[in-house]
Amino acid sequence: MDIGVVLQCTPPASRVIELARLAETHGFSHAWTFDSHLLWEDPYVIYSQILAVTRKIVVGPMVTNPSTRDWTVIASTFATLNEMFGNRTICGIGRGDSALRAIGLPPATLGRLRESIGVIRELGNGRSARVGDTVVRFPWAGASRLPVWVAAYGPKALDLTGEVADGFILQLADPDITAWTVARVRAAAERAGRDPAAVTICVAAPAYVTDGSKESLAHAREQCRWFGGMVGNHVADIVAKYGGNSEVPAALTDYIAGRTGYDYNQHGRAGNTHAEFVPDAIVDRFCVLGTPEEHVHRLRELEALGVDQFAVYLQHDAKTATLDAYGESVLPHLVRPVTATARAE
Repeated sequence: MDIGVVLQCTPPASRVIELARLAETHGFSHAWTFDSHLLWEDPYVIYSQILAVTRKIVVGPMVTNPSTRDWTVIASTFATLNEMFGNRTICGIGRGDSALRAIGLPPATLGRLRESIGVIRELGNGRSARVGDTVVRFPWAGASRLPVWVAAYGPKALDLTGEVADGFILQLADPDITAWTVARVRAAAERAGRDPAAVTICVAAPAYVTDGSKESLAHAREQCRWFGGMVGNHVADIVAKYGGNSEVPAALTDYIAGRTGYDYNQHGRAGNTHAEFVPDAIVDRFCVLGTPEEHVHRLRELEALGVDQFAVYLQHDAKTATLDAYGESVLPHLVRPVTATARAE
């Protein structure tokens, strides 16, 4: 299983770049960022600097959307970074949340999302794409390679992901919900004539390593409770669309009954005031909290469900400590051992 890290582009940008560099030294495979241009600095400028100070780590948004940037510009940016740094980019995309709602716009439709994926992926991989009535291609990007992963929760979005995406991003780490969403994505891929195993599965959630005490667990919960509020935005949309008695697991939808609103000025921030409705049980299920051994256990559980990458949301007060703990006490236990010598038969 790959381990990635998800960063906010909170000033100073040098701190974001340094965290990504540190993540690579600990063996993290991906450095993702939020893409919400009103709330934080622009990630694409920062990607170039991350790539310049690292050797292998892959960068990309978790997630961008089809509405705040022209699709051809998105593809051109990734293809340019690939030419400069050797195909080390990835495009995570979804309907859009904070980037759109913070400027008074609704999330994109699934139809618009589907169309954007086709244009971004074809252009980002050096191929031709149709934009309106015009067929376009970057004449300089033949060697560019760009996978496109889709973030989704609801049934129709999961079906779209299985039909067209290179990867699926689930932004929570609950094993039961993971099992349901992965099965839905794979079934859609199979119906579309694709190999279900060809869709990469990524689970992303806050991770906080504790010393095993009740006090440290309580602190970790408070640092990560914001995540349940963020997920609740998407869940509220699902409940509004499908109702409370739909095929969507109650484990995903029931907890928002006490939700009263959301302040995007506090989006993705520990200690915010709009996540008080999120109970401890949801924090424990949606996030990965506890000792290093408990992290390894949960990640093994997710891996058994087909998860190829776990991406650590690092929006709390232990950013460097979490990277260090994962590098020293978690990642080594996720690597299958290879012996230097073996007895000949």
